[in-house]
Amino acid sequence: MTAAHTAASFGAALRRLIDHLDGALEQMYRDDGLDFRPRYTPVIRALMDDGPQTLTMLAERLGVSHSATSQTVAQMRLAGLVVVTRGEGDARQRVVALSRLARAMQARLEEHWHAARVATAALDTETGGVLVEVINRANAALAKRPFRERLEDAR
Repeated sequence: MTAAHTAASFGAALRRLIDHLDGALEQMYRDDGLDFRPRYTPVIRALMDDGPQTLTMLAERLGVSHSATSQTVAQMRLAGLVVVTRGEGDARQRVVALSRLARAMQARLEEHWHAARVATAALDTETGGVLVEVINRANAALAKRPFRERLEDAR
């Protein structure tokens, strides 16, 4: 294994990439006067597409943990972007819906998301690949054989 490809360098490279992307997106939202974070996008889009959903449904749809979804939704609630109510059939459930504020921001958010798609396509062209496809292939491989197993085999 070369010094250019170590577990530490791999993790650092991924964190730098996310910092570059999310930092620029967040600054773009701020410059436009929006109190919005990139991590809110998948939740907002899911709610725009399918309407109110339970936390469990959102987590499953987004492919992330219930805990991560709950934390993001809590932040979004504080920002006034979602309304969280108890489930009708099961009071333990939390149903998440877009707030009026989020619906009012939709057109502006769509403009930002379009710009992000165009910028991502330019980055893909510059780097000679489609980054999201590489990430999706890695996630699919890890779904078949988790990284923990790979680590155990390497030891």
